[in-house]
Amino acid sequence: MRIDKFLKVSRILKRRTLANQACDGGRVKVNGKSVKPSFKIKVGDVVELAFGSGTFSFEVLMIKETVKKEEAETLYKVITE
Repeated sequence: MRIDKFLKVSRILKRRTLANQACDGGRVKVNGKSVKPSFKIKVGDVVELAFGSGTFSFEVLMIKETVKKEEAETLYKVITE
């Protein structure tokens, strides 16, 4: 699955457009490397998302095309907020 779609499906970011902008702006890193919105993620990848003055890091646990709002947090494990 593409990183921009995963960020939207997991509800880390509300819209895929925001995910695309974050990737294009160099604020998304997977396993320590900046990635484009089309980067394919896999289970076990560690993603860092830069927000203003801090970062949000998480590990991908599962990849699903669609999930209910209540199940969205089961797709990843938070490392740092």
